[in-house]
Amino acid sequence: MDTNELMSALVADISAPSSVRHPKLLQWVRDVAALTKPDRVVWCDGSEEEYDRLCAEMVAAGTLTRLNPEKRPNSYLALSDPSDVARVEDRTFICSLNKEDAGPTNNWVAPSEMRKTIGGLFNGSMRGRTMYVVPFSMGPIGSHISHIGIEITDSPYVVVNMRIMTRMGEAALRVLGEDGPFVPCIHSVGAPLEPGQKDVPWPCNRDRKYIVHFPETREIWSYGSGYGGNALLGKKCFALRIASVMGRDQGWLAEHMLILGVKPPMGRKFYVAAAFPSACGKTNFAMLIPPKGFEGWRVTTVGDDIAWVKPHADGKFYAINPEAGYFGVAPGTSYESNPNAMEMLRENVLFTNVALTDDGDVWWEGMTKEPPAHLIDWQGNEWTPGCGRKAAHPNARFTVASIQCPSLDPHWDSPHGVPIDAFIFGARRSDTVPLVVQATSWEDGVYKAATMGSETTAAAAGKVGEVRRDPFAMVPFCGYHIGDYFAHWLKMGKAVASPPKIFNVNWFRTDENGKFAWPGFGQNMRVLQWIVDRCEGRGNAVQTALGLEPAYGDLDWTGLDFPAERFAQVMKVDKAMWTRELSAHDELFAKLGAKRPSELVTERERLGGRLAA
Repeated sequence: MDTNELMSALVADISAPSSVRHPKLLQWVRDVAALTKPDRVVWCDGSEEEYDRLCAEMVAAGTLTRLNPEKRPNSYLALSDPSDVARVEDRTFICSLNKEDAGPTNNWVAPSEMRKTIGGLFNGSMRGRTMYVVPFSMGPIGSHISHIGIEITDSPYVVVNMRIMTRMGEAALRVLGEDGPFVPCIHSVGAPLEPGQKDVPWPCNRDRKYIVHFPETREIWSYGSGYGGNALLGKKCFALRIASVMGRDQGWLAEHMLILGVKPPMGRKFYVAAAFPSACGKTNFAMLIPPKGFEGWRVTTVGDDIAWVKPHADGKFYAINPEAGYFGVAPGTSYESNPNAMEMLRENVLFTNVALTDDGDVWWEGMTKEPPAHLIDWQGNEWTPGCGRKAAHPNARFTVASIQCPSLDPHWDSPHGVPIDAFIFGARRSDTVPLVVQATSWEDGVYKAATMGSETTAAAAGKVGEVRRDPFAMVPFCGYHIGDYFAHWLKMGKAVASPPKIFNVNWFRTDENGKFAWPGFGQNMRVLQWIVDRCEGRGNAVQTALGLEPAYGDLDWTGLDFPAERFAQVMKVDKAMWTRELSAHDELFAKLGAKRPSELVTERERLGGRLAA
């Protein structure tokens, strides 16, 4: 037996904690260790001591920089390899048994072919590294809405992020027991080390990256990237792509949605789940602070990104935030745009690809009106204003625990979830789509969500201002055919006696000068109040071609000078624009072929008829 064979044999005989009594899990870990050939195997317990030790090791390795403890206590900065800065959608695959089940919005490769490819890539991929076994719960420990995952990774950066983003460690293993189901997640940065080879601060594989999902077997394999949703496999991979398939099969919804609570000065509390594509103010809405004139109102945050929604015996949908932290975009976040987020980031934060100040703090574009005179940018280079480069990467991130959110809802961690009163679907449109419209039925609401389109921004790929269809804000995240996904939503409306009301919103209408006509994210409270009133059955609405809309007097304008003419501008429906919009809807549905639900065909005909009348 040569040295490599001996090492493989030794590692394959893993030593698990005594609390692990799950034969299938133990065998799976042995198999992965035998394939990837790490130097050692560590079972993570999720403790603070483990977190601190791994962070200290990464500081010593140059992966993390410890920030000034007086400015940003217990916080760190990571700078990634320039080739590894965002999700890689073109290297993300849904490997369903049948190609048709992946649908037109996903990349597909036959499972047998993909297993051969990734099997070769993972063979020896962890040589010279430590293999970490990370047990985690997506959702509150023990909740009937939660599910367990196990991520195997060779990245300590992934481990510390997973501790923040999930309920990770011993508690998850206790829920799993001896035979509980789990989603197996395998990740490698794809950079094995030969004996004596010096490591780099951010190991990754610049040439080959794969993020692979096997829906039928609920497996996730990720190779080559150490960044974000490519590597934190509990996030988009499990919580949306695999969970959406689980929801289809088991009768629930896994959605790219924030969850917030809103409590009027008098009366009961309401919960709203809302879906927004990128660059639409999703986190700002999740942490909304009521403006002047709304004293006594309170908005609370259950989650800012993902919702798992299940029907309950009382005839309502109940939702949890499956995550335990926020992996938020830093650029554009400020005390002006989102003071709750800024307060959340005062301590205990992992920052990635933001800039470093001379006094050991962090900075990013939009954080302050004036930039510092000197910084170290996200690539480790000297930076000054006017140098022509961004100091922080546009996709720079912060990872922080939910418990640090000032607006955190008291029931955010409830195993029962929170009852959902309304679904809101928003997008970024400078014209065409009104400020707010309520659907007249569940089917009408599904149609509205299915035909969502959002204009690309400078930070997005493609031509700026181009309208891209992003149904339910789920196009990058739906783990099966999008037509079947629409059909599942239609079916779920009948799963409860009192389905939530559905609304469309658009904060981004512009005026004749190209300026935003709506006065800012804080004022979204006025729309949210009308939505709550409609859920309560006491708010007025006017029937229009698009649905139910507020008249000017139906919104509370206390403390804001927003004349009726301005309101008419953000609510205007132009028939010529809607003729083009309906053509775009037809193009979307044409891609679905036989998977196009008949209910949505009927809604399209009704909408066209109302607009033509």
